[in-house]
Amino acid sequence: MKWWRVAVGVVVLAGAAAAGAAWWWLHQPLPLAADAVEVSIEPGTSPRAIADAWVQAGVQASPRLLYEWFRWSGESRKIRAGSYEIGRGTTPISLLNKMVRGDVTMAAVRFIEGWTFKQMRAELAKADSLKPTTAAMSEGDIMASLGEPGVAAEGRFYPDTYAYNRGSTDLSVLKRAHRAMKKRLEAAWAQRSADTPLKSPDEALTLASIVEKETGSSADRGKVAAVFVNRLRVGMALQTDPTVIYGLGDAFDGNLRKRDLTTDGPYNTYLRPGLPPTPIAMPGKASLQAAVQPEPIRALYFVSRGDGTSEFSDDLNAHNRAVDKYQRRRK
Repeated sequence: MKWWRVAVGVVVLAGAAAAGAAWWWLHQPLPLAADAVEVSIEPGTSPRAIADAWVQAGVQASPRLLYEWFRWSGESRKIRAGSYEIGRGTTPISLLNKMVRGDVTMAAVRFIEGWTFKQMRAELAKADSLKPTTAAMSEGDIMASLGEPGVAAEGRFYPDTYAYNRGSTDLSVLKRAHRAMKKRLEAAWAQRSADTPLKSPDEALTLASIVEKETGSSADRGKVAAVFVNRLRVGMALQTDPTVIYGLGDAFDGNLRKRDLTTDGPYNTYLRPGLPPTPIAMPGKASLQAAVQPEPIRALYFVSRGDGTSEFSDDLNAHNRAVDKYQRRRK
């Protein structure tokens, strides 16, 4: 029976050696082809494919060993989708823990108040590690995918900084910005002044976009909104340059000429009464609030003082004097 005891001893020793080797491997830093290795894991990716992805990205280890570790740990089904980055010193244990925690690598894109949808799309196109799934889509296609077919995209996205997992799609960012604007607009509309001439949240959004483009100083925002609200009340044309510039599109060369103001078009608020057909930019929270709760002033006019602030006037004579003072430099 000695041979049996010897065989058992060999098996035990081999098992102990294997266990020791496994323990050692799990606690050793994984060799990497570079200082940092990145992998994006899509939802539904199998543990075996995840192991293969890490090796293909630059982890210099057996994909079979990684897969067996993921499977043997009992944690493989808890691995979360996302983009991950590891550096030198990462062990098989810390790699798995990172994916189970969902400790993803984030990037961010920022949309600025007053930007147009065209500017927003340009920013998305150059955003870091963001899949350009909407690059070939028209504005109409994008809005249809967001559940608003036939709605103009301009102004429908909230200006903010949006963090995302590397490898996310640009459409997912657009969805978040779209939801954020809807939420902000609903909240603002619920707080509208009882006597507002605005008939709908869409009109509030359009007015807010004009306020955003017309305001040089944040302290003037409520007064600028009041001027346009007062004009709407009395049926006076808004006569705002930013809408005309928006209507010119790519034809605008930086100089607004008299012929531009006298040429009819849907965004020429010098010739057409009321609000333009769509917003002209992305308004921020303050402009949304100003549009529905303007300051209680009677001003119908304003002119730039040249320092970012504006002079507000109740009547045309006072406005002309302000223009002489601040624009023509007469006293």
